[in-house]
Amino acid sequence: MRHDELDWAQTHSACCDNSPMFAPSQLDVRRFFCATYRKLREQLPLIPMEAIAAEWIEQHPEYHAELADEDAALAAVYSVEDGRTNPFLHLSMHLTISEQQSIDQPHGIAQAIQLLAARRNSLHEAHHAAMECLGEMIWASQRSGLPPDGHQYLDCVSKKATRR
Repeated sequence: MRHDELDWAQTHSACCDNSPMFAPSQLDVRRFFCATYRKLREQLPLIPMEAIAAEWIEQHPEYHAELADEDAALAAVYSVEDGRTNPFLHLSMHLTISEQQSIDQPHGIAQAIQLLAARRNSLHEAHHAAMECLGEMIWASQRSGLPPDGHQYLDCVSKKATRR
């Protein structure tokens, strides 16, 4: 999977409501995370989505320097070839999985993530395992030109939660 080709809009629309009301651009996503980090540092009030994002930002201190410099974040290119992890994609995937859990969409994902978190003894590690499945689903959809397969995604997460 090529993480440099994915963004939050793709990640979100792949598993969630495909409503045109919520289709942020790559720059919108980067601004959102940088602004959330700034508000977190300045102890300013957060809207609910920012509060969820802030929890994941706090768990990823390795991204703080990039989130602190919005101009550099907007200009940054994250390519697999350069070995750079895209912090905005990573945090977006955490948000997507959190949202999926909260609305249980696809149906059964909330339970699968709970089981995976219990198995891994960490919600954070469960999210990372689910990200692999989410990324595979998006990659397969892009490659085939077919809509994302939510059942395949749920099956992948469920297998990780029950695998011995």
